[in-house]
Amino acid sequence: MTGDARFTKEIQRRRTFAIISHPDAGKTTLTEKLLLYGGAIHLAGSVKARRAARHATSDWMEMEKERGISITSSVLQFDYSGFRINLLDTPGHQDFSEDTYRTLVAADSAVMLLDNRRGVEEQTRKLFAVCKLRRIPIFTFVNKVDRPGEDPLKLIDDVEKDLGIAVYPVTWPIVNSDGFVGVFDRSTGEVHLFERERDHGQRRVTDNVHGLYDEIVIDIMGESAHHQLLEQLELLDALGSSFDREAFARGEVSPAFFGSALTNFGVEPFLKSFLELAPAPTPRESSAGVVDPLSPDFSGFVFKIQANMDPKHRDRIAFVRICSGAYEAGMSVLNVRSGKEMRLTAPSQFMARERTLVEEAWAGDVVGIHDRGNLRIGDSLAEHGTAAFQGIPRFSPEHFARVSVPDPLRRKHLDTGLQQLSEEGAVQVFYEEGLTGPSPMVGAVGPLQFEVLLHRLEHEYNVVATLHPLSYHAARWIVGNDAAIDEVVRGYGRARVHDAKGAPLVLFPNEWSLRSAIEKAEGVTFHEVAP
Repeated sequence: MTGDARFTKEIQRRRTFAIISHPDAGKTTLTEKLLLYGGAIHLAGSVKARRAARHATSDWMEMEKERGISITSSVLQFDYSGFRINLLDTPGHQDFSEDTYRTLVAADSAVMLLDNRRGVEEQTRKLFAVCKLRRIPIFTFVNKVDRPGEDPLKLIDDVEKDLGIAVYPVTWPIVNSDGFVGVFDRSTGEVHLFERERDHGQRRVTDNVHGLYDEIVIDIMGESAHHQLLEQLELLDALGSSFDREAFARGEVSPAFFGSALTNFGVEPFLKSFLELAPAPTPRESSAGVVDPLSPDFSGFVFKIQANMDPKHRDRIAFVRICSGAYEAGMSVLNVRSGKEMRLTAPSQFMARERTLVEEAWAGDVVGIHDRGNLRIGDSLAEHGTAAFQGIPRFSPEHFARVSVPDPLRRKHLDTGLQQLSEEGAVQVFYEEGLTGPSPMVGAVGPLQFEVLLHRLEHEYNVVATLHPLSYHAARWIVGNDAAIDEVVRGYGRARVHDAKGAPLVLFPNEWSLRSAIEKAEGVTFHEVAP
């Protein structure tokens, strides 16, 4: 195989995606089962009985293990059936939704996970809107079908009405008097009947494939249930018997799958269809025009920074989504923001916290590079030229607190910890007088971020800090002349602060105060996302 042929093949076999869901829809469980079926792990972590069994692979922070929730994005990379899969695992808790928004910028497609009993929920709705804005192709996986829930036809109809996207069921649930027993794959015409195991889904289930009219299928289902299944399939065919791949690529139709991540039913048929339908690395908009992933020149952007993944070495890893070309150890690139050349060390590829040094990586891959504090979230890296990719959004916080340390001698350590954690995007830091002065303020999208902040300050920076809640509940970046901004700040209960980049914000005590300021202010503009 020639060099050019290998270059093209390597990029086209990449699949980079994220899973979006409302909390408790089963995202961590599905992630673990995709790793199981992909051969990346041999025993799936228990989600329900975390104290008695191993933890999920993607949950590597101590607080994640203690709480049984995902609170930070992680990267999970593995090979399956000739494909290189980059699974960008996102936090399940809504308090960390900003981390999820950033991660979606690095994905080429998304899997929308729904609870069979609840359908579309608020957090799913918000994340779907981000995907739709970026026109990311979206898969739908209806989870927990082993439990009583909504009628599948009604659930599909609700999704279409709620989200304004057409849904094409690729697999359909098969049930009998005992519950969920398998799925019918409309693309192949095959019935997948699954055998229940007694290991709580820690290993792959036996998948017996049959024809729709085979006697064993009718015997297991019963004639009445089998007849009902045929009627449902006829109705689905009447609504649309073929799948429009071009509409899917435009984000207009979502292929839907049914299953149970907990029992592994329906997971493997979904994974196989996903790899066939999901897009390879797609072109990316930049300040210099569209960047083709098959361009030979390396380019990429930083979408996440994580410090202290290895507490023994106090390391700092910048996660880079490669947009074009190939990454080679020791190559030199330009940091477009700073204008400085930097030499890239051997890249790491990840299975959550575990990392492996590799000599090369390709467009579509996510790699970790050691950073000494020179990189920021949103930085673009280019081998040639100065193309800058779409910025990573910073959203205005809704919760605020002043942070202090009882021991004044630890103030410098506090400032270091806050600086590094804010560069990660773990929390936002604000100052009332430039970048020094009184105890800094911290802002978060959700209050659980504050708990993570205190935990990480203590365990990673040896700083026992105290938070003092503040009575602000809204904030906006504000652009205008100083006199006009001062006029806005004069309102009752408001305050002016600067973020770590020196950009001014106004804090408001409530939404009413914010709306009033927007209506009355002249000569200023308000931004919910950092300008």
